[in-house]
Formats: sequence, structure tokens, C-alpha cells
Amino acid sequence: MRFKTTDLCDHYSNELSICKQPFTSYGMKKAFAGPISTVKVLEDNVLVEESLKTIPEGHLLIVDGGGSRECALMGDRLASIIKNRNLAGVIIYGCIRDSADIAQMDVGVLALGTSPLKSNKKREGEKDITLAFGEVEWKPGNFAYADEDGIVISERKLI
Repeated sequence: MRFKTTDLCDHYSNELSICKQPFTSYGMKKAFAGPISTVKVLEDNVLVEESLKTIPEGHLLIVDGGGSRECALMGDRLASIIKNRNLAGVIIYGCIRDSADIAQMDVGVLALGTSPLKSNKKREGEKDITLAFGEVEWKPGNFAYADEDGIVISERKLI
């Protein structure tokens, strides 16, 4: 699937929400899109791993980590699940680690930054709920499109 968020904005601006939160791209795949699946955690990545292993192929996992920079919510091991399961990618409102390894993987990964510290393993959080960060709502089943110019969200599949 080839697209540009700028073109989507030109053609569908009245249908789109535009994420205002800046993210850094860490994987080789710079443009990715898919139906949204969600998880909300705070410094605990057990539900992130579970979600990566269970969401449908082609989905884009949105992780609300509360914007925490205390620890990483994903590293190279979890990033490899994205590739192996043919997921669209992951957007993390928090940090990742193993960024040099992830940079060599053909996956879509956006995050706020990096932290070398691994997360807790308490299995605390929620899945499949509407999230709110970046001045947009991330609703399961809606569609997100991400590239070098930003992230846009639509209630329906546009391409």
C-alpha cells in the first residue's frame, strides 16, 4: 500500500484527525497504515507483548504508555513479532529500546524516544479501549496512516 499523509489530507481533510504529538521513527518502514488496535499501560509491557501476538494481521497497535520516559515498552524481541506476524506497525506514546537493532528491521515503529531500562512485568493495563493523546482519539477499528509527515486517523479505510 503506497500513500502519502499529505495526499490523504488534500483529499479527505474533513474526515481526518491529525495527531499533533511528534514521534520519532525507528524501524526501516517509514510509511505504514492499518486498522487500529489499542493497549494502555504504564511502564509495564506484558499487555503490549500479548497484543502483538494476538491482534489480527495487518493491524496497527497503538500503545498509550502515558508518555513515560522511565523505561522502554518494546525492544528488538517484540519488534520482531511485528514482522513475523505481518502487522502494520506500532505507535508508542512512550519509549523503546534496542533502537539500533530495530533500525535494521523492516517494521514500522514510532515512539517518543528511547530508554535502555526494561519495563515492569505486572500485567497491568487495558486493551481494546479508546485512547486519547496527541490531541486525537485512537478508537479500535478506525484506521491510522503514518509516514514521515505525520499521522492521520480516519473512521474508515481510505486506500
